[in-house]
Amino acid sequence: MTGEDIKPLWWVGSSKRDLQDMPDEVQDTFGFALHMAQIGAKHAKAKVLKGFGSAGVLEVVEDADSNTYRAVYTVRFVDAVYVLHCFQKKSHQGIATPKQDMELVVQRLKIAETQAKGAQK
Repeated sequence: MTGEDIKPLWWVGSSKRDLQDMPDEVQDTFGFALHMAQIGAKHAKAKVLKGFGSAGVLEVVEDADSNTYRAVYTVRFVDAVYVLHCFQKKSHQGIATPKQDMELVVQRLKIAETQAKGAQK
């Protein structure tokens, strides 16, 4: 695999800064998962995020220090992998992604779509 085969990584909103604030082991897991997405592979912990109708939006979940962290990204677009949201799950009710975080993912997915369309011109 050459460097030309690796898709660029685009960070939407505060996702990069949010990831950098997470524990090192979480950053390592998410970083490796994102690298795998860049080369067209799927990390073992990556799962389709429900509510988006296809396998184009994925999330990786990692636990550290008795907290749960999530990274959401999309591989829907041919030009790049877009990191939509990185956050610590604070709700202790079930495993579902909290509504406000889902709304942010939807909003940032629209931003990524606009960027992807602009990159194709």
